[in-house]
Parts: sequence; C-alpha cells; structure tokens
Amino acid sequence: MVRVPVLLCQDVRVSPAEWSTAAAVLRLATELVDAIQDGVAARGFPDVRPAHGFAFVRIAAGDATTADVATHLGVTKQSASELVAALVERGYVTRGPDPRDARARLLTLTSRGRACTEAAEAVAADAVAGWRERLGDDRFALLRDALADLALPGALRPSW
Repeated sequence: MVRVPVLLCQDVRVSPAEWSTAAAVLRLATELVDAIQDGVAARGFPDVRPAHGFAFVRIAAGDATTADVATHLGVTKQSASELVAALVERGYVTRGPDPRDARARLLTLTSRGRACTEAAEAVAADAVAGWRERLGDDRFALLRDALADLALPGALRPSW
C-alpha cells in the first residue's frame, strides 16, 4: 500500500511519520513550557512568562545589556527594552552601569530573579522525572541520548 504524503502547507509535502514525529516533539516542548509556567506561578512567581525565562538565561550568563537580550530573544531592541522594564518593575532584574559603555546598562538578576530561575529549574526537573516514570528507565535513557545527539549546542533560546 502506498501512502500519500500529507499536504501541510502550500507545496510542502511531509510523510505522516515525519509529521507525527515533528508534532510529538512540538507537543512535548509545549508540555514542558506549560509545566514550567504553571510551576513557577504556583511557587510564587505568577507574573513571569516564558519569554521572561529566556531573558533570565541571557541575563544570568553575565555582562548582559538590553541589546544582548534583544539579540538572544530574536526581538527588536524596543521589545526587549519593554520586557526588561517589566522585569525591573517586578523586582526580578536591576540595571547598573556598564564599565565598557557609558550609554549601556548592565542587567543583573536580583535574588527574586534567581529564586524564580531556581524554581523553573526545579519544575523542569520534575517534568522530566515524569517522562522517566511514563517511559521507564531504559526507554527514557534512549530518549535522553537521542535528544542529546540531535540538539544543537548553545544557549537556551526561544524558537519563535
């Protein structure tokens, strides 16, 4: 029996097996992001959104300016400026002088920002532990190893 490829959009044809794999990875990523979002809210950080978490990644790495956050997130400097302003207003980030550039301001996570990051890491670990429970140790090890082989090295960034 010959299977007809599924037409997803325009002239791009994807086999059902390829699409179901891609869709499963996207659903799993959504499940993880949703678990982190719900978990940090339950731990006392209801005003944080996924984009904030990705900004925290860049800020925590050190020597981050708003322009660096914009580049990291793949957004305009104006959008990053608004996001950073909200994080400062909510007490997650502080702005300080940049010894390399008098016009720029270095961003630093506050204790609240670090606590939120630690909460997100704990929630993510819990979510992954749930995957291990669902799959069992052997299948989970195969998944972990396959993902490690496929994932590109580098900073954790949003996919938008």
